[in-house]
Amino acid sequence: MMASSSLFQGSPFTFKCKRSGSYPPPKSNALPNHLNIKAQSKPESPITHNNSVPPHSKQRRPADENIREEARRINVDHRHQFSAKYVPFNADPSSTESYSLDEIVYRSRSGGLLDVQHDMEALKKYDGGYWRNLFDSRVGKTTWPYGSGVWSKKEWVLPEIDSDDIVSAFEGNSNLFWAERFGKKYLGMNDLWVKHCGISHTGSFKDLGMTVLVSQVNRLRKMERPVVGVGCASTGDTSAALSAYCASAGIPSIVFLPANRISIAQLVQPIANGAFVLSIDTDFDGCMHLIREVTAELPIYLANSLNSLRLEGQKTAAIEILQQFDWEVPDWVIVPGGNLGNIYAFYKGFRMCKDLGLVDRIPRLVCAQAANANPLYLYYKSGWKEFEPIRAKTTFASAIQIGDPVSIDRAVFALQNSDGIVEEATEEELMDAMAQADSTGMFICPHTGVALSALIKLRNSGVIKPTDRTVVVSTAHGLKFTQSKTDYHSGAIKDMACRYANPPVQVKADFGSVMDVLKKYLLSQAPKH
Repeated sequence: MMASSSLFQGSPFTFKCKRSGSYPPPKSNALPNHLNIKAQSKPESPITHNNSVPPHSKQRRPADENIREEARRINVDHRHQFSAKYVPFNADPSSTESYSLDEIVYRSRSGGLLDVQHDMEALKKYDGGYWRNLFDSRVGKTTWPYGSGVWSKKEWVLPEIDSDDIVSAFEGNSNLFWAERFGKKYLGMNDLWVKHCGISHTGSFKDLGMTVLVSQVNRLRKMERPVVGVGCASTGDTSAALSAYCASAGIPSIVFLPANRISIAQLVQPIANGAFVLSIDTDFDGCMHLIREVTAELPIYLANSLNSLRLEGQKTAAIEILQQFDWEVPDWVIVPGGNLGNIYAFYKGFRMCKDLGLVDRIPRLVCAQAANANPLYLYYKSGWKEFEPIRAKTTFASAIQIGDPVSIDRAVFALQNSDGIVEEATEEELMDAMAQADSTGMFICPHTGVALSALIKLRNSGVIKPTDRTVVVSTAHGLKFTQSKTDYHSGAIKDMACRYANPPVQVKADFGSVMDVLKKYLLSQAPKH
């Protein structure tokens, strides 16, 4: 490995720091005006407020004060009761290894993954009803930072960060779409839902994790920790989220992209947001290897899902699903899988809700992979005997074109503890599923096509019943993948039948020709009795 230059001598990834400040327990049980909720037979509220004006008479903030300043004025110290730390992932209960979240560390001493562990005993001082009411009270507000679907669960995400350090675009709160026509027409299902996480600031679920990571970097820089910028390897969506949030905070971002392997719509986002973009002649796994080497030598903070802070934001999508069902648990949740952090994040969100009494069970999870990049599927089919990385082949689901996923152990843990399943989809299956979904009013990405293909297979085999409430997680906006959709509907994809293609009809610019074409079309659409 290249030696550090004198400018960066002293690795920024080995120091330890004590938690800054101490926060005594609150003396008041008053909530902020917009959170005026009482815990049910539990101790006083973890949130305090210095204003006793009742909610219905709350006055508008002064015209010269913004929402961040308002939060600074209103919110008395609310970080005192809850804490979180890094611990080795799935460590032996006897392990004492842990790190402050203010340390810059990505691996345990043994080289394994880390996990963010919350002080569950402190959280359990408040019952499930309290947490449900608190989270529900924040939905749809512009109060800083709770207007975000992520930061509305701040106590469960990054409890010790000052709200003034948070970098947020009010991400999350994404649409849980009732896929009524798709479910009825193709699956005979009445309770099928698509969680559109791609309806977000940069068009993908990656915003949920990046707001947490960049907020923590913002905090570290204010603490004068040696962090010059933030870097990631990406197949598109991670780089878009990283560059946008770093641009918002004025933090330099560095992006490693595999050359000629992502869509123009994905490439332009980090460029437009001012990131320093390196186009590298390798695949994602190669970029990931390089960024890990670079961040070990330079004061660049690693933003890939190896960093467990990202998963803290992503897990809030699971909590949000429960909220949107009025805290009823779906039977199945299907998640596309590439680097495999997201399937664990969903498990973690559901599991926290169960452990803290918000719900009484967790759904069964399905991880869906493209057949051209399916190391988890092969591992699952072997009975979890031995994991073998693969060389991922090209897939239209480019964001999950990963053959050596960083979070393989996390994914296996999530699946084994949720009675989970892994399924795969061929290129033709995922593109057909995407076209079918689009024809019923959606406009999804190929990765969602992978998840829908898994659903179709599990429904056809009878594993998923027609009455099962099922949620498919859509990870990115379809507008990022218009070229693949164009190629499909024009029949330009080699060796693919494109059975659901809907190309435009060429017609002469005269009334008679147009009428002939329209009559033929309308006859084909007439109800058949």
